[in-house]
Amino acid sequence: METTDTEGDATADLPYDVFSRACPSRRTLEHVTGRWGALTLGALSEGSLRFNELRRRVDGVSEKMLSQTLQALERDGLVHREAQPTNPPRVDYELTGLGRAVAERLLSLIHFVEGRMDEVLSARERYDATRGGR
Repeated sequence: METTDTEGDATADLPYDVFSRACPSRRTLEHVTGRWGALTLGALSEGSLRFNELRRRVDGVSEKMLSQTLQALERDGLVHREAQPTNPPRVDYELTGLGRAVAERLLSLIHFVEGRMDEVLSARERYDATRGGR
């Protein structure tokens, strides 16, 4: 019997189980929720970007990490890479339909966390005060 959550997604009787070591969904979850994957998807939710535009938007990511992240997200079907046959070559990255759906959910989490940062920072201060600082 298949059930749905409040957004209408199937949540029961799925053929994949991220909690199982061998489940391929675990790798995709890692790509999506890792620091650079989440930030890359979030940045691309604003629209198509060239590599260097994306690198500037995702402040702090190295060229190598961004390249690896984009390849993983492209392989998972979340990002589309389009190379234009121009001189110099132009490469644009944009979200696929699946990528937009994932980014939408990530952005909800990102905005939630940003909105609760005062609470998080207070909790960190309390923790550090009882543990002798960090």
